[in-house]
Amino acid sequence: MGTDQQPAGFTIRRATPGDHAAVGAITLRSYVDDGHLPPGVDYADELADASGRDRHAELWVAVAPSGTVLGSVTFAAPGTPYAEVADPDEGEFRMLAVAHAARGRGVGEALVRRCVDRARELGLAGVAMSTQPSMASAHRVYERLGFSRAPERDWQPVPGVDLIAYRLRF
Repeated sequence: MGTDQQPAGFTIRRATPGDHAAVGAITLRSYVDDGHLPPGVDYADELADASGRDRHAELWVAVAPSGTVLGSVTFAAPGTPYAEVADPDEGEFRMLAVAHAARGRGVGEALVRRCVDRARELGLAGVAMSTQPSMASAHRVYERLGFSRAPERDWQPVPGVDLIAYRLRF
């Protein structure tokens, strides 16, 4: 799906300040409720801080016709604070999250496609990202879209938290 095509039932657009509270809540709930993050850890504050991400990266949202935020993703251009595993010629996305009630509708895939399209718009050579080994349903989306594992980029942001990397080259 190119940037001029929209999936049925929702729109992908840049987040506005009015979206930040919903984005923070959806992101935090997705990580904690799905068992990827214990409540109360320091990273929870970063997940909830959508306005901070929007200041230092591009925050994209999937929005229902009613205006309800269904999901979000953070896109980091090269050299920006949220780029962690991307090469200098790649974009990176982080904190992909879809509200539980919106799952199964293609929201996550549409947000990933938006990041791929954004990297192409910027003339980049690809997209990279890291994920937790437990996020198997997300891995299936990445692989379906052509991403492949990049084990040389696997890392630990803090001891005991293992992240695995994927990348897509154009």
